[in-house]
Amino acid sequence: MFGPVLLAASRSDRMRRVVAAAPVTRPVVNRFVAGDALHPALDTVRALTASGLEVTLDHLGEDVTDRATATATRDAYLRLLETLRDERLGDRAEVSVKLSAFGQALPDGGHDIALENVRAVAELASGSGTTVTLDMEDHTTVDSTLAILAELRKEHPGTGAVLQSYLFRTEEDARALAVAGSRVRLVKGAYKEPARVAFQSKRDVDKAYVRALRTLFAGDGYPMVGSHDPRMIAIAQEFAARYGRAPGTYEFQMLYGIRTAEQRRLADEGERMRIYVPYGADWYGYFMRRLAERPANLAFFLRSFAPAAGR
Repeated sequence: MFGPVLLAASRSDRMRRVVAAAPVTRPVVNRFVAGDALHPALDTVRALTASGLEVTLDHLGEDVTDRATATATRDAYLRLLETLRDERLGDRAEVSVKLSAFGQALPDGGHDIALENVRAVAELASGSGTTVTLDMEDHTTVDSTLAILAELRKEHPGTGAVLQSYLFRTEEDARALAVAGSRVRLVKGAYKEPARVAFQSKRDVDKAYVRALRTLFAGDGYPMVGSHDPRMIAIAQEFAARYGRAPGTYEFQMLYGIRTAEQRRLADEGERMRIYVPYGADWYGYFMRRLAERPANLAFFLRSFAPAAGR
């Protein structure tokens, strides 16, 4: 019921101001976001990796409307990768990027600007012993994002892709990407998409997820199971057994702050478990999508207002 409203609010400047100004917001944001700046986030990364988990870091930001901000995003990722290299965390930590933060949507040559910016990040990642994964955004960006992926993989074959099961096209994209060396994170999708391009019911999205997951596990690539859904996790493990995949030939990925006990359980069972760790001051869009995805997240947020309401 609230999901579509929250997804619409995630791109509302007015709602951004209201939510950001609420006194109770910051403690709740801290559950899902590992700090406003790099160095606080690194404390989280050190703790996670020391406990046997792996991470992918996202410097928050999206929908950039000017080239200077896109360049600043690139530079933030370069600083992040230099730090991972200097702290010798490259074998435990990779980075995830949203191409809209690199200038993809700029009206004059946005695709090429994003490619130029992210290429610099991919080059430093390769030189630092780690990799980059290209997050997928709304359906209008898919063709551009996959084209940039193909270009980056010419020199950086470890560059990862993300597919969203709620899009009708994803089964075909999964078949195309299920090739040797191809790292693919499969998620359900967290944007409000029209019925002409995406499944609208949870049941249909889940069924599409299973179909794409089977394709990835049956293929020659490296599946990355981006889900908190116990049923999807169990199905992924069934596919791993069916297709003879040992732990380490695929991995599970979950968001920082969500289902931490399950993250620990999978890691303790010998599964490769990677945590998606976002950080940065531009947390609003990411935060609102996390509330929209699960009623439990929204209830957690709303309960935080109760003490404030009584004062």
